[in-house]
Amino acid sequence: MTIVLITLGFSAILAFVLGAALGFFKEKFKVERDPKIDEVRNALPGVNCGGCGYPGCDGYAEAVAAGDAPVTKCAPGGKAVSDALAALMGVNASAEDTVAVLLCQGTKDVAPAKGQYVGVPTCRAAKLSTGGTKLCSYGCMGFGDCTKVCMFDALHMGDDGLPHVDYEKCTGCGMCVKECPQQILGSVPRARLGSVVVCSNRAVVKATVMKSCKVGCIKCEACVRACPEQCISMVNGIPVTDYSKCTSCGICVQKCPTKCYKLLETDIMGKVVIKEPVSV
Repeated sequence: MTIVLITLGFSAILAFVLGAALGFFKEKFKVERDPKIDEVRNALPGVNCGGCGYPGCDGYAEAVAAGDAPVTKCAPGGKAVSDALAALMGVNASAEDTVAVLLCQGTKDVAPAKGQYVGVPTCRAAKLSTGGTKLCSYGCMGFGDCTKVCMFDALHMGDDGLPHVDYEKCTGCGMCVKECPQQILGSVPRARLGSVVVCSNRAVVKATVMKSCKVGCIKCEACVRACPEQCISMVNGIPVTDYSKCTSCGICVQKCPTKCYKLLETDIMGKVVIKEPVSV
């Protein structure tokens, strides 16, 4: 019994000594936390979406406070958060609110499948195993990988086999853009919307395009020739709009023979709407 008591007493003394030593060395060698980190973190919305490219808001706050990340990476917070971070860090901010746009309109009715796909039902798996499930190798495969990573309930698969963006909920975080293996989800400035080509088929032969999708871009360049602002140019076989010049006149939309243009604008409430183009 004496041995047991001695052992317990020795263990208690040893635990006390070790605890005191740990406390001393922790205080002696502690790394002071930059108070700027907490200030930056408190300015962030706290959604932890990962759209900034860092592990949540905590990771982004540490990077911003250390000067290793720009203050404009928080898409859910938009310009207001970027301005707040810029004020904290003493830098200039040039953030721009964006929304996600699906650059494809190849529904099940107009873009036929190559065959019956029996693999893992994800876009990434289908891309790796078969190169795509449709005759259009550039189009949406419809498994909804993008909808699964959206943390704001802004993407939903429709009965037509395509994801649809809820522009009232979309924060422009970019997670869906990063997730899409086809790279057919793009980010468009919310404040400078205009004509958007909802096609990503880069095939240069008209017959090839029409065989794979009835509403694909046939590279006729009618939009390029018709644009009065000369803000449309062909890039890798796809018309691209310079939004700094686009006036949303809708002429390109009217001239497109396959109707692969959409005219997106923001109304007075800041809501993104698809408008009917003006007559030409």
